[in-house]
Amino acid sequence: MALQGVMKKLGQDMQAVTGAISKEEWALVAELAPQIARHTEPPPAEKMRILTWLGSDAGRFRALDGHVHDSATIMGEAATRSDGQEVIAAFSKVQQGCLSCHQSFRERFVKHFYGRD
Repeated sequence: MALQGVMKKLGQDMQAVTGAISKEEWALVAELAPQIARHTEPPPAEKMRILTWLGSDAGRFRALDGHVHDSATIMGEAATRSDGQEVIAAFSKVQQGCLSCHQSFRERFVKHFYGRD
């Protein structure tokens, strides 16, 4: 599924942000933040398949994605101001959104779409 590639790229971007924060490379954080906020989506057919599978949980999934988007946007804005404290606070919220989504959906998703635990 294309979503696997999307998640891989997000993981790489998140790791790059971690490294950039540790070096106070705010320009790099500002460059990466929009890529996280507006990450690629799976093709429409795959997206519909996932949303159908999610059923009544689709709203929660979208809300968590929105939380990640908003937090990454705030992180990028803070980075353009070289506001390290706000960058770190917003990055924490991005991570919390990712973790919440993974804890809510990843295990069931992998089992359903990949047939593995």
